[in-house]
Amino acid sequence: MLGCAAWDEAAGACVAWDAVPPSSFQVSTTCPFFTKEVNCTQFWVNLSEVLYFESVDNHTFLYTQEDVMEIKQRLYELEEILSDKDFVRISKSLIVNINKIRSLKPELNRTILVTLCNGELLYISRKYVPFVRKLLSI
Repeated sequence: MLGCAAWDEAAGACVAWDAVPPSSFQVSTTCPFFTKEVNCTQFWVNLSEVLYFESVDNHTFLYTQEDVMEIKQRLYELEEILSDKDFVRISKSLIVNINKIRSLKPELNRTILVTLCNGELLYISRKYVPFVRKLLSI
C-alpha cells in the first residue's frame, strides 16, 4: 500500500509513505494518515472524527461519518499509538473510538453488540469483552 507523504520538487515525483521513517509518525489531537489517493494528496484526519479502524484482507481502513480511507498502519501499530487516546480494540479486526459508541447490548453468545453514533453495528468479540467491560466500568 503506497501513499504519498510529500511532493519532491527536485525529483518532480511523489515521495512514498514507505520512504518516511516510522518514527516520524506523530499522533496528537490532529493525526496524519496518508491514503492511497491520486495526485499525491495528503489527508489530515482529526482523531475525534474517527469512528473506527478495521483490518480486512491485510488492508487497514479508517472510517469517519463521511469517508472510508485506506491507511498504511496495521491495527497493532494503531493500538500502540492510540493506547492513551479514546480508542479500544474490540476484536481481532476492529479498534473503535469509545466516544462514538451510542449503546452496548449483551448478546446470548457472550459478545456485545455496539451501536455507533451513525447507527452502524459492530461486535465486541468474547476475547475482548472483559477488557472493554473493565475499561468502561460496566
